[in-house]
Order: sequence, then C-alpha cells, then structure tokens
Amino acid sequence: MTPSRPAAAAGHTPQLRSVSLREQAREALRTRIVLGEIAPGQVESVINVAAALGVSVTPVREAVMDLANLGIVEVIRNRGFRVPVLTDHDLDEIFRLRTMLEAPAMSEVTELLAGRPIPQFRQLAEEITDAAREGDLTSFLDLDRQFHLGLLELLGNRRLVAMAGQLRDQARMQGLQKLADQGELTRSGEEHIEIVDAIESGHADLAAELMRKHLAHSRGIWAGRTEGDS
Repeated sequence: MTPSRPAAAAGHTPQLRSVSLREQAREALRTRIVLGEIAPGQVESVINVAAALGVSVTPVREAVMDLANLGIVEVIRNRGFRVPVLTDHDLDEIFRLRTMLEAPAMSEVTELLAGRPIPQFRQLAEEITDAAREGDLTSFLDLDRQFHLGLLELLGNRRLVAMAGQLRDQARMQGLQKLADQGELTRSGEEHIEIVDAIESGHADLAAELMRKHLAHSRGIWAGRTEGDS
C-alpha cells in the first residue's frame, strides 16, 4: 500500500523536485480524467492544463507522456492530447477483466493472511466511506485506489498490481457527484468494510464473492447509474 506522506515540519516548506511535480501533475490529470472532468474526444492543450495546475509546461508534458504509455490518453502532435472515448462495451471489458483479476486474488489474500488483522485496510475502508458520505470525490478515488491496489500488493505480484491499476485508470465515472448526493457512494464505501471483515475472518470464498459484487456495483457507478436504474 502506498504510505501516507508525513506532514511538513512547522515553519518549513519542502522544495519540490522536478520528478515530484511530474508525479503530482500525473495524479491530478489521472483524477480529472477518471472523474470525467476532461471531456473524452476533446483535444486539450498542455499549456492550458499547466496553467490550470499552476506549474510549468515540462512536468505536465512528462505526465501526459506517462499516461499515454498506459493507454489513458492519446498524444496529438503539436496540439496536445485527448482522452479516448469509451463505449459501454469498453467499460464492460474493463469490469470483466478487473473481476477476473481481483475476485480470485481476494481469496488468495485471505488464505495468505490466515485470519491476521489488517487494521491499515480497515482504516482505509472507513476513510473511503467517510469521503463518500461527505461527497469528497477526489479523496474517495485516491483512497479507493490505495485500498484495491494495496490488497493486491500483499500477494507480491507486481504485474498483477500494474494491470489492475491500468484498468482502473482506463475507466470513467459519469455523474459521480449525483450518486454521492444519493448515498450510492456511501454504500460502495461500506462494501470495502465488508471485504475486510471477510478477509480477517478467514472466509476466502466470501471475500472473493464480495469483491465480485463490489465490482459489479462499481460498474453501475462508472455509468452514473444506481442499482435500481435500468
């Protein structure tokens, strides 16, 4: 799991390295893309994005190249970049692949831990639920990413983590604020707590099934639908 960054000492402002700015730009762009704040199919100027983020062009250009290498954006020579348009079929493919990877992985994680507590993931699950309840979408996505990829990291398979992370980043969220207002994201947050309960109880099959149901619920969230919607 990605460790929390320590707070800066009082009276001291740390100097940001170039790579740090690149990482911050990449994460900011990633979040805007997943939330749908950057319209798919629309060409975006690196200069305009840099101005919006309050950084120079170089770290944004580097961040765009990183995301392009992951298939999250397409670079448009001498113009900028654009986010690919995803169909329902594309999102269904992402959902099925994530289910194939993450559901059985939860069974393996449960067997690996053999009933040992995982307080760091319980805390993450509770923080995800709090962020959902408060409508803090940026924190919700960041914490959710830490939870899912962090559990996979316990298996020691770097390729599995990388593949799951890339699939997450290729998804889009439509109308996420509306679902937060309806309480649908809060229910999604609570599902993380149930997964932790199953893992700590040593119920491998249940942990896998809960992850499968959670991802199915998430597929509806990606499309901006509640479970009762057609």
